[in-house]
Amino acid sequence: MNFLSRSLIALCLLPLSLAAHAGARDQLDTFSRGIEGLSANFAQRVYGPNGEVKDKSSGTVKLRAPRQFRWEVTQPFPQLIVADGDNLWVYDPDLEQVNVRNQSAEENSSPLAVLIDPTELERQFTVKEGGRSQGLDWLELRPKKPDEAPFERARLGFGAAGLVRMDLYDGLGQRTVLGFSAWKRNPAFAADTFDFTPPAGVDVVGEPVNKAQVVPLTD
Repeated sequence: MNFLSRSLIALCLLPLSLAAHAGARDQLDTFSRGIEGLSANFAQRVYGPNGEVKDKSSGTVKLRAPRQFRWEVTQPFPQLIVADGDNLWVYDPDLEQVNVRNQSAEENSSPLAVLIDPTELERQFTVKEGGRSQGLDWLELRPKKPDEAPFERARLGFGAAGLVRMDLYDGLGQRTVLGFSAWKRNPAFAADTFDFTPPAGVDVVGEPVNKAQVVPLTD
């Protein structure tokens, strides 16, 4: 399962309050203006075709333009996903295993990417306003290359604090609901935030672009 279905923003340098009656597209433009990096907390639920809850998780997400992200699940089971711009690393501590592969168009087409690179919005998606409901203004995205995307459509819900919720729908009737809070704009990321080196003793499956990165840490 890809990171979108599994588990996809320091002091604010610009205000996060958005015009109360602005459309979702206007709110996205306001939220993403001047952004080079974001961080937030997330809570995720995955629903099956019959509405049953199949998975629940929570953690933190960090993004930096143009192609880097760090998706860290803290509950109920730890998992770390890092895209360094060239490779996608998926680390499962409980399995003592790291999967790595070239960072493909699938990761680059995440709806979250439009928050730090608004030029991707029209290039990657067909976009339309989704109206107002549940106290949020919604923007609906459909991938222009559906065969390369892990979802059929996405709905982004904006409130006074920016992006509050994202719903993803796949071709099997599954829905992933992500709630976001505590956004920080342009935070001061640690130098190694978007780097990953496999811990000593873990199995590494796959080949990264830079093979030197799979050399385990030594005690």
